[in-house]
Amino acid sequence: MKNLPQKVRSKKLHSRVDLTAMVSVSFLLIIFFMLVGELSKPKILDLSAGSDCCDCPVQHYGENRTLTIILGPNNKLIYYVGLLAVPKVKPQTTEYGKEGIRKKIAAYNNTSLKYAERLGKPGRSISVIIKPTKKSNYGNLVDILDELEIANIDSYAIVPEFTPEETKLLALK
Repeated sequence: MKNLPQKVRSKKLHSRVDLTAMVSVSFLLIIFFMLVGELSKPKILDLSAGSDCCDCPVQHYGENRTLTIILGPNNKLIYYVGLLAVPKVKPQTTEYGKEGIRKKIAAYNNTSLKYAERLGKPGRSISVIIKPTKKSNYGNLVDILDELEIANIDSYAIVPEFTPEETKLLALK
């Protein structure tokens, strides 16, 4: 018998894929989406907490923590606490500066912090609603924001809408 040429077979190479880079990228993506998910949660302000007393009218904790400041024309400044229909502190006129609104904000914030401790919610400062009129100037808004920063109030809102009662209040004062 003759020697027949044998078929040359190629060696089968085992292909190996290095997955190290893909694992690293997947962990980075997981961390990124966890961080974005946590940061995108809305910050919610608890404005109401029910009363424990059954015989007394319902009082809302949020009303006790809300200070509304109305910026009027000619450096006019009116503030009240709670709802205007039944205010905790009736509307009063004050001035800008250390002896004016800053003193009122600090005093009311201290009162609110003490009240929050009694309710078992320590460390919750007041929330301020700033309502500038169309005739108030930009400097007054900046002054109020500075006063809030000095008093360490971090929960505030600037609301341009007025209720009919607030419009009457501005006309009177």
